[in-house]
Amino acid sequence: MIESPLLEKLTGYIGGRWTDNAHGNTFDVYNPATGKVIAQVASMSEEEVNAAIASGKSALRLTSPYSIETRRKWLEDIRDALKANKEEVGRILCMEHGKPLQEAQGEVDYAAGFFDYCSKHIQALDAHTIPEKPKDCTWTVHYRPIGVAGLITPWNFPIGMIAKKLSAALAAGCPSVIKPASETPLTMIALFSLMDKHTDMPDGMVNLVMGKASVIGKVLCESPDVPMLSFTGSTEVGRKLIVDTAEQVKKLALELGGNAPFIVFDDADLDAAADNLIANKFRGGGQTCVCANRIFVHEKVADAFGEKLAERVNKMTVGDGINGDVDIGPLINQAGYDKVKRHVQDALEKGATLVAGKKPEELGNDLFFPPTVVHGVNRDMCCYQEETFGPLVPMALFRTEEEVIEAGNDTEFGLASYVFTNDAERAQRVAAGLRFGHCGWNTGTGPTPEAPFGGMKASGIGREGGLEGLFEFVEAQTVPRGF
Repeated sequence: MIESPLLEKLTGYIGGRWTDNAHGNTFDVYNPATGKVIAQVASMSEEEVNAAIASGKSALRLTSPYSIETRRKWLEDIRDALKANKEEVGRILCMEHGKPLQEAQGEVDYAAGFFDYCSKHIQALDAHTIPEKPKDCTWTVHYRPIGVAGLITPWNFPIGMIAKKLSAALAAGCPSVIKPASETPLTMIALFSLMDKHTDMPDGMVNLVMGKASVIGKVLCESPDVPMLSFTGSTEVGRKLIVDTAEQVKKLALELGGNAPFIVFDDADLDAAADNLIANKFRGGGQTCVCANRIFVHEKVADAFGEKLAERVNKMTVGDGINGDVDIGPLINQAGYDKVKRHVQDALEKGATLVAGKKPEELGNDLFFPPTVVHGVNRDMCCYQEETFGPLVPMALFRTEEEVIEAGNDTEFGLASYVFTNDAERAQRVAAGLRFGHCGWNTGTGPTPEAPFGGMKASGIGREGGLEGLFEFVEAQTVPRGF
């Protein structure tokens, strides 16, 4: 079992107090590297979720809102606590998720960056008077907190994803009810432990509920006291949330699935493209919504690029993420492992060639999936149509710019995309033609706190990060004054 000074309580947090499930219900948390149970965490009931909502409602201030300086202090305190405890939070994250320790600790820094950004730009939420005086009135625009927000996060970035949401919610003055993924609740408990010890937020400003999504999600969707839901996860669940909240007319912020194209033109720096693809694709074991899922390589350089990829992939180390010399940890669970295996098997059966990695029949019985590269992928293969969410690099050929733009857009998703070319005009044309909220040019980098991030099409609604993300949890109220 895991031991940590940040995990003295393995319960929910409601109204400023650690709260057990009244019936004693718990669920197990596993280390995917070992398959062993490392914690038993309280599973919250419908009554406790409603109590968390009520607690948040009691903390909401509309007529006398929390000042910008007060909110800025909350954000700064969380930022500082995360940075001071980066090693321990990262260790907890590594043990319940499996990603390499250094990568896990880097995620804590990434999370701190969102609280830092919001603290430095919170003044943008201050009221302002427009310079014009239409209808002989003075017009002032106020940014009011939308109310209690439900924040639902996935397992692949246990601290990064909540930071995106919670930083903007607190900047707006919104209380929140937070539900982490059941695979990775310990990192969230560690965050709440830090907030409990190092911030002076009012009781009910942040609430933690853990357990069954069917129970918690139902209450958050149906409660009229939760006017907003922010969710990161699959498009399938996102569609269900749209339906389930329609009657309440809730505001939704949704970051959903991806199927990112990674396009390498014949004039690209192939070494730089290969290095960026490795960093992009294998972060978190390939279990990220922004990692390259379809790699389109110009036919003139496909063989050379494939060789460079294979050389790099064959040097990578797979193992327990807690060890410092590991490049890729385990996949999160058996279902995730089986999906990657199915995608590799399907591609090979339909004519793709194995460039690096192992054939499905050569794989072991644990959750460690070796980094794999296949060549000759087409749109009839599962790895082209579906988000693999694992360490598989499927390469397809293309000839023309028009052809690859069409192929890149040949998906319902529109989250992240990447283009490698040394032709600036071509890069601008391709980026404009790709219907993706994020388009890296000669870089495989993903989101940053300083810039807005989110999806087009079936990849979501709204933005996180940047000034755009800062405004997600407020509603503009216009007050004209006649005299």
